[in-house]
Amino acid sequence: MTEALVVSNIVLWVAVLALLGTVFALARQIGVLYERIAPMGALMLDSGPKVGEAAPALDLVTLDGRPFQTGGARPKSLLLFFLSPTCPVCKKLLPILQRVAVDEERWLELAFASDGDPEEHTAFRARVGLQGHPYVLSADLGMAYRIGKLPYAVLVDESGRVRAKGLVNSREQIESLFTARDLGVASVQEYLGMEARGA
Repeated sequence: MTEALVVSNIVLWVAVLALLGTVFALARQIGVLYERIAPMGALMLDSGPKVGEAAPALDLVTLDGRPFQTGGARPKSLLLFFLSPTCPVCKKLLPILQRVAVDEERWLELAFASDGDPEEHTAFRARVGLQGHPYVLSADLGMAYRIGKLPYAVLVDESGRVRAKGLVNSREQIESLFTARDLGVASVQEYLGMEARGA
């Protein structure tokens, strides 16, 4: 009886050690996989003003009738978010953007841009609660940045230069614009490419 108990105890310990080895191997493989599949930042399309260039300076008017400038020096950086009332991904990102605007209010101003019918956009703005941020309608602004797909975001720094831009579909991609700005690169992909080359 005692022999059977000792044997079963040894078998259990061997099984536990084998499981620990398996968990360790899986954790290591997950780490390798994470390195291979790097975080995806905002997809930067190769059109419009390039990162580092001056942002297009347009004198616009918000839906509230207030003047709004898109270029030139400003007290805070500007996150310009291009959207459409019919874009489901845009709607999903609105609460995230509003949260980001609160978290980063010390250095960042959030503004929304689109084009189309002012009445439709005024109703949309009220429905989704964007009254606290500038909202401009301007086909010229979209053309200046060469916006072809939505949702699209552009980060303009205090000196009026484009710091980061791209197609955004998640909070991570929005924050990748801030990361690119902090790292002094055009995009997270550019930074990862530099890391891979050992630059």
